[in-house]
Amino acid sequence: MIAVVRSELTKIVTQPTVWLVTGILVALHVLVQYQGAGLFRRAMSSITPDGMIQIFVGRTEPAEPALIELLVAGSLQICLFVWVLGAVIAGSEIRAGQLGVSVLAVPSRARLILGKAIATALYALVVGLVFAAIATAFMYLVVKDWNPSILWSQEAILGQSRILLLTVTITLVALGITLIARRTLVGIIAIAVLLGLTMTQLVALVSPVMDAFLPYSAARNLLLREGATPPLTADPLHATIVLIAWASISVAVAGVVVRRRDAR
Repeated sequence: MIAVVRSELTKIVTQPTVWLVTGILVALHVLVQYQGAGLFRRAMSSITPDGMIQIFVGRTEPAEPALIELLVAGSLQICLFVWVLGAVIAGSEIRAGQLGVSVLAVPSRARLILGKAIATALYALVVGLVFAAIATAFMYLVVKDWNPSILWSQEAILGQSRILLLTVTITLVALGITLIARRTLVGIIAIAVLLGLTMTQLVALVSPVMDAFLPYSAARNLLLREGATPPLTADPLHATIVLIAWASISVAVAGVVVRRRDAR
């Protein structure tokens, strides 16, 4: 299995499209963080002696939890689109007609899909760590003269860990759906629809219980505090289970589908 994972990782890191998409995501993340840092630094200039801050007009709140939430939310914005990596990783091999070659090299399709999923998860984890490092660096510039220790507090580390969980699971969901559909565009559209259902709150208006089982609704429930707008629809534990379930089921179904049909 180690050899399979190593082989799949090599495929990923040698695909120009993967590097292109990764570079675009990192650049967008830097841009968003740069724009937000200016707003947060202006807010820090008026922080009160008792640690209250007004980041948004008319909303005064304790600075530490507010800044930690902004640290996590800053990474969440780019994680809304990180799933494109999963679709591109799966779609590049299919488009190049290399899936059949991979099956010849690894006759056990279950091992092949598992190795591909592990390799993709490792790559997504590294990308997520880069996102977290960038967000932390920009937030350090904001709080360095006040209390930089909040960046490695338990709450901040927990928040960043949740970001990594989202990055890995949503990338695997896109990988699985693309392998099932055998079309990169289908994988991208499918995840975009799931994202749209959360962003528009269409499902939440009908049934908050059903909304809690959507992957991006689970991401909101996992990363944002109570009192968020729109309201959260489940607790963080439920959200964690939902994200892991989406990733596991997507990859498992992809394994079954690939095993039952000829790889072309």
